[in-house]
Amino acid sequence: MTDGGAGPAGPAATDSPVSGHTVMIQGTTSDAGKTTVVAGLCRLLHRRGVDVAPFKPQNMALNAAVTDDGGEIGRSQALQARACGLAPHTDMNPVLLKPESDRGAQVIVNGRAIGHRDAVGYQRYKAVAREAALGAHARLAARHALVLAEGAGSPAEINLREGDIANMGFAEAVDCPVILVADIDRGGVFAQIVGTLALLSESERARVCGFIINRFRGDSALLQPGLDWLERRTGKPVFGVLPWVRGLLLDAEDSIAPGDGGGAGGTGFHVVVPALPRISNHNDLDPLRLEPGVSVTFVGPGQPPPPADLIVLPGSKSVRADLAWLREQGWAEVISRHLRYGGHVLGLCGGYQMLGRRIADPGGVEGPAGSLRGLGWLDVDTVLAPDKQLRQVAGDLVGNPQARWRGYEIHNGVTAGPGCARPLLRVEPDGRAEGAVSADGQVMGSYVHGLLDEPDARRALLAAMGWRARGRAVSYDSRREADLDRLAETCGRHLDLARLRPWLGLSPDG
Repeated sequence: MTDGGAGPAGPAATDSPVSGHTVMIQGTTSDAGKTTVVAGLCRLLHRRGVDVAPFKPQNMALNAAVTDDGGEIGRSQALQARACGLAPHTDMNPVLLKPESDRGAQVIVNGRAIGHRDAVGYQRYKAVAREAALGAHARLAARHALVLAEGAGSPAEINLREGDIANMGFAEAVDCPVILVADIDRGGVFAQIVGTLALLSESERARVCGFIINRFRGDSALLQPGLDWLERRTGKPVFGVLPWVRGLLLDAEDSIAPGDGGGAGGTGFHVVVPALPRISNHNDLDPLRLEPGVSVTFVGPGQPPPPADLIVLPGSKSVRADLAWLREQGWAEVISRHLRYGGHVLGLCGGYQMLGRRIADPGGVEGPAGSLRGLGWLDVDTVLAPDKQLRQVAGDLVGNPQARWRGYEIHNGVTAGPGCARPLLRVEPDGRAEGAVSADGQVMGSYVHGLLDEPDARRALLAAMGWRARGRAVSYDSRREADLDRLAETCGRHLDLARLRPWLGLSPDG
């Protein structure tokens, strides 16, 4: 007996994908590795000359990027676009939900914030979001031969099936095959797959064309009896078993786990980051892990902060709420003591706002209207405005024209005050001053995401905070490109492309 049979026959093979062909990668759970699998396949196919583009109809993430067409999408879709050799575009992630609390989120549609919805309110809004997702997919499919779509969470969430646009609801609407990814590192991988199939409708089960098992450690020969059983049980192929790939430095989709660390094993220059409840764009700190002797530690609630050379206050989707959390957790005292002993502090986006004297939200942009006293280490004030500032920017550090940087701004705040007379950055082409530096040089703030990506700017900033350079400077972009290539090579070695090609619309030797 099988769960739904072998499904429909695969699409006819051609010399190249039929224009607009779509395949969807769904997962048995959140964090099954869908984003990474899509990125790896995108780069693998791009290297083989396939005109492929990524797509995620609905994403829930606090790590976002600004696109070339001036909108906002999930940062993981920007990474997948890079894997395809494409500039990120709002059509690649038409619906983005940015959680602001446990019950509500800011809703981004076609790259622009349209307001806030609680869970019930968003369920009512889904019909509008569905049309936006289908329209974006149609435009993307018209421009590219193959679209690799990524699901969100699991397709077997019974309570979310009505009006679904993130998984099977989208796949059924565009009539595309689905590949199911399961994470074996969590344990119970066969139960994940069979259980997911059991909770799908008959037409949805038939749409699943096969499976990819992800994050396997060990001798794959020991897994073979289970794979044989799974194929007999379901009548569907296992397209491959991807190993755990260590050391990938790629943009994460979701918030970082509290206490996660990196760098040089706790030696050398210590960077400590409070893991805010609504932390956003923590990827800004990934480039620090490339520097020899630099360690990065995220500190969660109730955890004592370790000794630090640099404390970084990261971005936040709910700045006033996260500032209140910082005070509750004792970080105001930690930072004060840290500065008394000669340490340094860097605030990025929301963290920059927290370092000022006051944050005002008269229109209730991020919650109830009101204002909150800031930490007061920078002589600036911030007013939150409804119009979000979205722009790609580039320039150099003030006083150091060789320290080049490139990044983007994505914020509702307007920050001003005497502290801005000591800017951190110069923005091209007009020489606009950006950010602020305290009179003693110990505290710095900026709205620029990606400020640390370029090695010259990163090393100059670290040097100003007491770090002594070691070894060769490494470009974060170069490392990311190398890791995408490594991921593609892993997919090429461990996936059965002969079985996958018909579902991708490729010829047998494509």
